[in-house]
Amino acid sequence: MAGTIRTEGGRGRLGSVLSGLAVAVGCVLFLGGFVVGAVLYQPYTVPSDSMTPALAVGSKVLAERIDGDEVRRGDIVIFNDPVWGDMPMVKRVVGVGGDTVACCDKDGRLTIDGKPIVEPYTRPGAPASGQEFSATVPEGKLFLLGDERHNSLDSRTHLEEAGQGSVPRSAVTARVDAVAWPDVDLVERPAGFAALPGGLSVPGPVAPLFYAIVGGCVLILGGAAYGPVARLAGRGPGGRRPTGRETVDA
Repeated sequence: MAGTIRTEGGRGRLGSVLSGLAVAVGCVLFLGGFVVGAVLYQPYTVPSDSMTPALAVGSKVLAERIDGDEVRRGDIVIFNDPVWGDMPMVKRVVGVGGDTVACCDKDGRLTIDGKPIVEPYTRPGAPASGQEFSATVPEGKLFLLGDERHNSLDSRTHLEEAGQGSVPRSAVTARVDAVAWPDVDLVERPAGFAALPGGLSVPGPVAPLFYAIVGGCVLILGGAAYGPVARLAGRGPGGRRPTGRETVDA
């Protein structure tokens, strides 16, 4: 009496189909993430240490292309204003149209319309500005400061000019969402401005795009590796590949 043992060829075919599907989905996620990221974001190299510690000099950042009307207090923006040198610069928005920005109160803090602002990104223990100032921001403009207040040429440098150092919203080209090098990190929205009118801006899609690209890589590599791994696992002892059908005498 003889019986027949069939190998699991059906499962092998299913595995091949699933691995091909994984590679296809991975390609969509990987390439789609890169394409969408290239459309929405622009790379920028920080030219000075005026934004430390949030942005170190020479670091590479990803900035979401936005309209100036989307800017909120606390955002780190890239802008280009001829009055400031007609080149891309990066600073933090601390005041918008109608705000009176002043420094410093009795505790050395920046104030907006008399309300003190907690700024954890500035130098610990130091006043929010090495010079006292007060400026009322015209409508449609922004008041910008560097986080390293003692080594930053910003709106305070242009206080004597029209607009008291503010720049038009239209000068903004992008908002920094993440650091890409030498570290990889998201740029947080500072809570100190949350209670003011307009609140904080909504973070861009840089995190979902990053996960889509990484997930795509994992799927592509995993799907591509299935074939060689399955062939290796399918070999019998001594490297013998099993036949599709084997008979056993009873």
